[in-house]
Amino acid sequence: MDGIHDMGGMDGFGKVEPESNEPVFHAPWEGRMMAMQRAMGFAGAWHIDHARFAQERLPPHVYLTSSYYERWMRAMEMNVVERGFVSPDELAARHALRPGKPLPRKLSPEVVAQGMTRSSFFRQQQGPALFKIGDRVRTRNNHPETHTRLPRYARGKHGTIAMVHGCHMYPDSVASDKGDDPQWLYTVVFDGVELWGQDADPTTKISIDAFEPYLEAV
Repeated sequence: MDGIHDMGGMDGFGKVEPESNEPVFHAPWEGRMMAMQRAMGFAGAWHIDHARFAQERLPPHVYLTSSYYERWMRAMEMNVVERGFVSPDELAARHALRPGKPLPRKLSPEVVAQGMTRSSFFRQQQGPALFKIGDRVRTRNNHPETHTRLPRYARGKHGTIAMVHGCHMYPDSVASDKGDDPQWLYTVVFDGVELWGQDADPTTKISIDAFEPYLEAV
């Protein structure tokens, strides 16, 4: 999806300015927002790619004027409504107005105490890999209307396969509620000049993890 979230290589936004001695959270509510996101993910309400896609659909003026965890919050509001867990009037009222939709499981303090790990995205292969280490490839220059993990600045560019990671659930399909659709995942290395033009540092190399549907043979 082309949107304001895909800011890599965009002009006019200035350089990244790291915050000195940045705290883990700038306010207590940010920690609660992270906990809510982890709890809903553990409960099976949605996948991480649903959360990403919801943020990508925020209007540009909202995305640019919201902090990191504000975007999480707005995306969560979108997901709970779209997936039937909360209605817009309940969000406005800030409390439940009717019985809630059940979830497959619940994140409890006991589960957290045991140590939380993210579920594996690895899936069994559906066919042989099209590419191997050392192959030259070109990323497809497409503009999907839904979620994709291929950044805009890397589309239509030539690179080299550096690693083959096996098959994984395909974010583009998951975010559109079309199932896992397992796809081969590769690390592709690009020269900086290929991505950024002749003004780029010629010694720069960029690695991008790219799914097989993003790539074509050169």
